Formats: sequence, C-alpha cells, structure tokens
Amino acid sequence: MKPVTTFSAPKGVPDYFPPVSATFTAVRDTLVDSARRAGYGYIELPVFEDTALFARGVGESTDVVTKEMYTFTDRGGRSITLRPEGTAGVMRAVIEHGLDKGQLPVKLAYAGQFFRAEQPQAGRYRQFHQVGVEAIGVDDPALDAEVIAIADEAFRRMGLTGYRLELTSLGDSSDRPAYRELLQAFLAKLPLDDETRRRAQINPLRVLDDKRPEVRAMVEDAPLMRDHLSDASRAHYEQVKDYLNDLGVKFVENPRMVRGLDYYTKTCFEFVHDGLGAQSAIGGGGRYDGLMEQLGGQPLSGVGFGLGVDRSLLACQVEGVQPGDVARCDVYGVPLGEAAKSRLVALSAALRGAGVRFDLAYGGKGLKGAMKGADRSGARFALVLGERDIEAGVVQLKELASGDQREVPLADVVIAVREALGR
Repeated sequence: MKPVTTFSAPKGVPDYFPPVSATFTAVRDTLVDSARRAGYGYIELPVFEDTALFARGVGESTDVVTKEMYTFTDRGGRSITLRPEGTAGVMRAVIEHGLDKGQLPVKLAYAGQFFRAEQPQAGRYRQFHQVGVEAIGVDDPALDAEVIAIADEAFRRMGLTGYRLELTSLGDSSDRPAYRELLQAFLAKLPLDDETRRRAQINPLRVLDDKRPEVRAMVEDAPLMRDHLSDASRAHYEQVKDYLNDLGVKFVENPRMVRGLDYYTKTCFEFVHDGLGAQSAIGGGGRYDGLMEQLGGQPLSGVGFGLGVDRSLLACQVEGVQPGDVARCDVYGVPLGEAAKSRLVALSAALRGAGVRFDLAYGGKGLKGAMKGADRSGARFALVLGERDIEAGVVQLKELASGDQREVPLADVVIAVREALGR
C-alpha cells in the first residue's frame, strides 16, 4: 500500500481558520450571549446518543431520521447516532437529571456541531454548527415571544438587516387530528408516488414540506392548519403575535410553513435570509408540547429554537457586515536583538494578564520583516524595543495606522498600552 501523502476535510465539512474563524466565533458567541442575557443557563450535550432517542423524538417519518442520520453500531452492539439536532438531547438530559423537578421554566442554551448526511451545497453541510435554546415546563405565549425575540436580537446585534421572521401556528392535540384527516383526504386524491403516499399516511404534514416542484404544485390548494385552529390554539397564536408587537419584533405570517421535525405544535417560526439562495433559513423553532412525555418524562410543554452559525456567517458575508474583531492581537512586539526579545517575552505575560491581546515577532526577524508581521496581525499598535531603548528604560509605542510613535517607560508600559487602546 502506497503511503498517503495528502489529506483533505471530509466532504461537506467546513474548516474555519483565521481570519474567517474570528467572524465565526463572534457569530456563535453573539447568539449564545443573547440567550444568556435572558436567563438561559448553558448545557453541554453529548455529540452522540442512543439512536432511539432521535427516532422517537424527531419523528420516524422525517427525512432526518429516514435518510440523514449518521448511525453506527458501537463495540458494545448499541445503535448510536451522531446528533442531528439538539432538542431531543436536551429533553433527555432534563428528564435524566431531574431538572424539571425544580423551578419552571427550565431555561437552557447550547452550542456545538450537529451532523446530517445531506448532499452538500452552499449553506448545507454534513457537519454544521448551531446555537439553540429550550424553555421547558410552562405553556405561556409570552415565553414563545421571548424565545423568538432572543434570536431576533442576536441577528440585529450581528448587524444583519436582510432577514425576515416568518410565523404560523401548527395547532395542538385537540385540533391536529381533525386537520390531519382533512389533509390526508386531500392528499389521497393526488397522483403521488408510493413513497410520498406512505409518508402521507404516517405524517401528512411532511408532504407539504416536500421540496420537489411537482409535489409543491400538487399541494398548492391543500387545506391550511391556520384555517382549522381550535379556539385555544387561535388565542395562543394571537397572544404570541401581540407579545412580539410589544417587543418590537417584526414578522410576516406564513400559513404554509412546515418545519422538518415532527415534534412541533402551536407556535412555529423561521428566520429567512433571501441572500442565501435555496438554503435561505438561518434559524427556526417553535413549541413542542408533548415531546417530554413522549420521551418518558412529565407531560410538560416546551419551546425553543436552533440557529445556524454557518448560515448566519454566510448571511453576514452577503451583507458585508463584520461581527467581532478579525485582528489576531491588539499589540505586536518587535524586538531588535536577543536582549530585547527577552524583555518583550517577559512583558507579554503582564500585558496578557491585563487583558491585552499581545503577539511577538519570533524567529529572529529584522525590523522590516517584524513590521510586516505587525501589519498582517491586524494589531493597532507595535511595541518596538532595541538595545538603546533598554539602556534608556523605555519602549517605542507605535500606532500602525498613522505611524505616530512615542516613548513609554518600560515600567509604565501596561498602563500606557491600556490607555492607548481606550481600556
């Protein structure tokens, strides 16, 4: 066997490296921070779980379960699946650790990689990143509105403007059965293929979510859930809209919306950015009353979202907005000689300890090469130190954009740098 000399990332798995990785982490951290501001505690979940958790929680008729999950048998003979979404895992953790036995709602946020065996394309990856929140235990329209507002606020803080929030209601257990029968009767009259007809029997809403143009044309006149809501579901939906108006969150109603997971009930929403082409959703979610009981827990309601970090990053690139700081450091050290390098290495600990991002020219570069490194780092300032500066007990603080330079006593350099950075 010939030795392998080159490797590449698996198909459909993106690499993020500087400077794009700085924007990626800024997007992710902004999403998480918006949840933290609303009182959501962080939960770290396993990357893989028992396959049955997703089959039961996500829905056996969904494309996620039937076509897209990465499932394997481990050494103990157990069927394991890389997580395709976050809600089922959060619900499992809440039940397992009794988090629902305390104050309600349980408010949790998470972030990480998820996996689906899809055909890769722009904005659709086999390993993708999401930030999610779940609020479990209280059926309150104000909580639905809060969850939606957290996502909206995060997108706005990133600087995004070219997205819209689409909203609808999928009804509850009292009105869904009658609508299901009505929809199935409509679908039974259509010339569907065998696989789609089977899906219509298991969960007819899945057919409305079919992306094939010929199927979409056939279901154009299908009955809408919005027109068959019970009084309770309609009242819940109207209150959600009222609260969103109170919060200043703009939305449009989309009665044909169908989310790709079976557990959604009542409020359902999606954030859409038309600048992304076919994969236009940058996040979405809704209420999932009944999921906890289905997974073996209490009959408690919940509401949450999953926001795509990768797609939000693409949306930022489309709009030309730059969340976060792509610079690797604030200050770059330029030592002229070994004695100067020793002094700057020692000084690096003090600067970093004071919250200053500090990097240094390594490898014995001359002044010209070191200054090129300073420019490429994105730093605002350079600290230039030579033998004469050491003898005088000073260092040269140079602003890279303007070229302005001044002497700073070595003993006062941390204070001087923080002041120059406005900290």
